[in-house]
Amino acid sequence: MKKNSTKITAFILIAILICACNAVKRVPEGKSLLIKNNILVNGKSTNDETAANQMYQKPNGTLLGYKLRLNLYNLANLNPDSTYQAKFKKNPGLYERQSKILSAKQVDRLGQSFLYKGIHEFLKNTGEPPVIIDTSKAKKSLLRLKYYYFNNGYFNVKTDYDIDSVGYKKAKINYNITTGPAYLLDSIKTTIKTPALDSLYKTNKEPSVLKSGNQFKTADFEEEKNRVTTYFRNHGAYFFQPTYVTYDIDTIGKKNKADVNLIINNNNIQEKDSSRTEPFKLYKISDVNIYTDYSPANSKSQIKDSTTYNNFNLYSYKKLKYKPRAITDAIFISKGSTFSDTRTTLSSRYLNNLKIFNYPSIQYEVDKRDPNGESLIANVFLTPRKKYSFGASLDLTHSNIQDFGIGASISETIRNVFNRAETLEISARVNIGSSKDMANPNDNFFNVSEYGLDMKLNFPRILLPFGTEKIIPKRMIPSTSISAGFSKQTNIGLDKENFTGGLSYNWNPKRNNTAKLELLNAQFVRNLNPDNYFNVYSSSYNELNNIAGVYNVTESNMEDGNLVVPTGTTGFTNDVLSGKTALTPDSQEYQDVESIEERRLRLTENDFILATSYTFTKTTKKDLPDNNFYQFRTKIESAGSVLSAISNVSSLPKNSNGQYVIFNLPYSEYIKTEFDYIKHWDFGKEKVLAVRSFFGIAIPFGNSNYIPFSRSYYSGGSNDNRAWQPYALGPGSTNASNDFNEANMKIALSGEFRFKIFGDVKGAIFADAGNIWNVLDNVVDPKARFDNLNDLDEIALGSGFGLRYDLSFFVVRLDLGFKTYNPAHEKGDRWFKEYNFGHSVLNFGINYPF
Repeated sequence: MKKNSTKITAFILIAILICACNAVKRVPEGKSLLIKNNILVNGKSTNDETAANQMYQKPNGTLLGYKLRLNLYNLANLNPDSTYQAKFKKNPGLYERQSKILSAKQVDRLGQSFLYKGIHEFLKNTGEPPVIIDTSKAKKSLLRLKYYYFNNGYFNVKTDYDIDSVGYKKAKINYNITTGPAYLLDSIKTTIKTPALDSLYKTNKEPSVLKSGNQFKTADFEEEKNRVTTYFRNHGAYFFQPTYVTYDIDTIGKKNKADVNLIINNNNIQEKDSSRTEPFKLYKISDVNIYTDYSPANSKSQIKDSTTYNNFNLYSYKKLKYKPRAITDAIFISKGSTFSDTRTTLSSRYLNNLKIFNYPSIQYEVDKRDPNGESLIANVFLTPRKKYSFGASLDLTHSNIQDFGIGASISETIRNVFNRAETLEISARVNIGSSKDMANPNDNFFNVSEYGLDMKLNFPRILLPFGTEKIIPKRMIPSTSISAGFSKQTNIGLDKENFTGGLSYNWNPKRNNTAKLELLNAQFVRNLNPDNYFNVYSSSYNELNNIAGVYNVTESNMEDGNLVVPTGTTGFTNDVLSGKTALTPDSQEYQDVESIEERRLRLTENDFILATSYTFTKTTKKDLPDNNFYQFRTKIESAGSVLSAISNVSSLPKNSNGQYVIFNLPYSEYIKTEFDYIKHWDFGKEKVLAVRSFFGIAIPFGNSNYIPFSRSYYSGGSNDNRAWQPYALGPGSTNASNDFNEANMKIALSGEFRFKIFGDVKGAIFADAGNIWNVLDNVVDPKARFDNLNDLDEIALGSGFGLRYDLSFFVVRLDLGFKTYNPAHEKGDRWFKEYNFGHSVLNFGINYPF
């Protein structure tokens, strides 16, 4: 309590100190601090962000309305060296006295210390100088505003500004804009001198951006210019550029209307000191030359190996190391085709996707063999990457299982394995870590360890015994991956061996769409230490031990008043379920023991999963800075159905539980589906609202009555409901009575408002809702099950705030979550029951949660 009081007192004192700062402390006499830029359009204030961005001066930034950085700057001593020296001038004997104690050199160094200088440098660099009104910049801003509204059709716009005092040394600037009526587009016609381009323009089915009746906007004219250019260059006009598109805009004799004439002149050709014009030509490809091992060093060397395949000419300065089809499948430019920018871009994307070349280059030259000069030679220059590349990494990690971990990995990539542009990736990893959730009888700090080996072979095509070009054409950049892996975890709960293998196909149906078909996804999980279950899942043990303290009938099950692990826990459970104790199936304690045993069997049994899944993702995100987009992902997965069909046809025997087995192990059978939707709204000035919704359900059937732990859902954590620790929420209203709580259905909804604090430091306020439930499986606890829509009142709500630091290549994130609505409590007592710092959860994460 004393420590908390000290922190609170210090926080209050710092807050008072900052708030007590004078915002105009460093504003010279006769000058004013800029408080606000007020843009008045026809007498009314506007929040047009684009208009606001025309300002040369903007007020000091604020945090929740408070000018934090300005006040930090005002706290700084801008001349700490002079202040330090002045101290000794005022007290002549002070320097001598301190020099006798510390030495003269140390006294001089003291002036450079953090206490005297460093703290002021920090405040000055972190803070922000006052923005003092500069009339010359105000005039420049006004001119920008005039151009902005003129470019939006207000040809008679009038502008001026005035400065209003709003307090001592404080003022705002009013930018007064009188737009007048907006001009509209009237008649729209074209004048295209090249007949071939004129015909192309008329056959273009894509509608023009410029339409009669629309308001004049310069941006629309630029968009139309780019639209026309793109269309022409995709239909053979190799030398055409946007600069050839001009406009004649006539407003004479018109009342607030403008006639538009789109003009495209002939091609202007420079020849030494003269120039001439001629109609644009539409080019076809006469040859496609591929240089498979090009580099600047060998560019003038003699070609030593060559071949022709499907009208593609392949050349090599050394021996040709690629099967021709491996390269030609990646090139969409073909002999006899019309020149097209789209085909060039698509070829570059596909060649990059092969991951065996560095920055492929595609260049064109006019074919001098064509007497009409309407042919192009496409030259594709490929610079191979090294066949072998080695990588190593050392990482510090934090995850749902580990509080702290050290991981190391090595990898080897082998390119062009079978001379058909394949890549083989082999990696090995080892990790040691610490987790307070793990059983740790020796109290070792590093109580978690794992090592593993993975291999992945990638093919830049669909590997199937039949052709897929009509279903998945090569423009979708298809690929096939074959993977295998092994990992072993020790001192981490039950200890596990995990064997995986898979065959998957990937392609891009459209530019921003991805599809993945995992034809085979095999996983075998082997628990090495199942007898350690009750040492790991301590909550289950404590519940069972409490019941045994009252109802145990076998003396050997107990030692010092506690159940012995594992013989005692197994013995007592068998006694209860076989009717040897006073407990009956109708009693709550009997049902609790039954539920504990059901969960123990489920989590200690070895799992074999053979699944097939399809995942589709669509996004409108254009690039990394884009904060106005949505992303949708859906997945459907089926496991065990093929094995059951084979077992049924083959009339294979079943085990005592009525399950088919493979290698004496029942395989999992279930159907699973997921829907994930993310939406971002950009409000400008680095303010973003992000929302995510998720629904997932996995239903066991046939050979299974539960979902394997590795394929189930959990709730809580840094990327989920941040007011709960991972695996600490749900299922339902059970109060997370088990360790590592999981279930087979999940609902999640999160919203986060992000804003800039200062510099690269961002803030956020968030709310996370959701929970997990058991449905259509063998869990009998009604609190954990989802039976009807009334159970939606068990959706938990967490809220809080966070800080983010943007390092450009990734974001470091801290979130503090508070339990706002906790369904684990009784109805009527769920809101704000634990809304305090004592029950809050601090999450550390890398990058944004969604």
